[in-house]
Amino acid sequence: MDLSGANLQLDSFEELATPLFDQLYNFAHWLTQNRDEAEDLVQETYVKALKGFSSFQLGTNFRAWIYRILRNTFLTSRKGLKVTMTVPLDIDEENEGPEPTIDRDTPETFLLARSSHELLQKAIDELPVHFREILLLCEVEEMSYQEIAETLAVPIGTVMSRLSRARQTLRNQLRPQLQQEAGRRIPRGMNHGL
Repeated sequence: MDLSGANLQLDSFEELATPLFDQLYNFAHWLTQNRDEAEDLVQETYVKALKGFSSFQLGTNFRAWIYRILRNTFLTSRKGLKVTMTVPLDIDEENEGPEPTIDRDTPETFLLARSSHELLQKAIDELPVHFREILLLCEVEEMSYQEIAETLAVPIGTVMSRLSRARQTLRNQLRPQLQQEAGRRIPRGMNHGL
């Protein structure tokens, strides 16, 4: 094997792959719902991508290519096939310290924001994997429909259809909960100057 060619290939891989590390980790964490599993998934993705880098055609969409590897690795893992969702009992112990607060936030606004965030997180977690992943790729990773289609190896029409159904499902799950939350915050008959 030509050593200089191997070094050039490794340099090209590092140049393309390194900037995507945080994005891949975030996507893996959303899929697995576990920090350790997300780290393992990203590590396994990088190993597979490096091994298969010779099959990647320079000039094509590397981001979609490596996301597809991560997704396929997740789906073929025991976690991806089972798609079990568990909530750790010691969720506060996982945090590395207290969350920073901003001076303009009051305890009430912080609690309301956290409550809304938790409702959204729970609703996303409850979506089927094919809806969750398409929402994350579009909304969090800000991929174009074309990139999503390449990542998932489906036609653009399927991307648009799944995205529409995922958003509708999320809306339907959140609407009653948000209405209930709003009802608790402002008692009926009270204007509060709004």
